[in-house]
Amino acid sequence: MAILRVHIVPNAKTDSVVGEHGGAVKIKLRAPAVEGQANAALVRFLAEQMKLPRHAIVLQRGHKSRDKLIRVDGLSQEDVRPRLLEN
Repeated sequence: MAILRVHIVPNAKTDSVVGEHGGAVKIKLRAPAVEGQANAALVRFLAEQMKLPRHAIVLQRGHKSRDKLIRVDGLSQEDVRPRLLEN
């Protein structure tokens, strides 16, 4: 199990990892920050990028914030960041 800090930018032109922001991985998402759409898009995007099932990505904190804490089941802490930042 790994813990990942992410900073979300909703309403972007594409879904992409754009680098780091204050120690968190910065991710742009096309989904708007309305009624959990960006949270659902984030889980889908992370699962796709890390080649994991969606249920392995759990939003632990930050449901209504741009700064979120994600639990990733099935990967170690050392494996998570390289998988995201290399793409």
